[in-house]
Amino acid sequence: QVQLVESGGGLVQAGGSLRLSCAASGRTLSGYNMGWFRQAPGKEREFVAAISWTGGTYYVDSVKGRFIISRDNAKNPVYLQMNSLKPEDTAVYHCAADLSLSRVRTAMGSTEYWGQGTQVTVVS
Repeated sequence: QVQLVESGGGLVQAGGSLRLSCAASGRTLSGYNMGWFRQAPGKEREFVAAISWTGGTYYVDSVKGRFIISRDNAKNPVYLQMNSLKPEDTAVYHCAADLSLSRVRTAMGSTEYWGQGTQVTVVS
């Protein structure tokens, strides 16, 4: 059974940066597509970014040019570099993994693996 564990969240001022990491335990995620989602209090889950097994990347419009998703298949499955953070980026960020690329690109439905999340708080 795979467990995804996120880290790197915290409190940061607007304009600052954070780098989220997602580690997998239990087995390797060879062939899996990875995604990041976020959920703010009182709001629905939102897709943030995804990266395919072959390296293709996808972003929600609100983070394009500010966030970078990457992966190191030999180490942690996925990272999210977040720059120029805004208060509206405040949320719990979850990583997800699925053999289906479409499932890690949509906030609807469920992915095969899902992490517990890490809190990101951006203050102005």
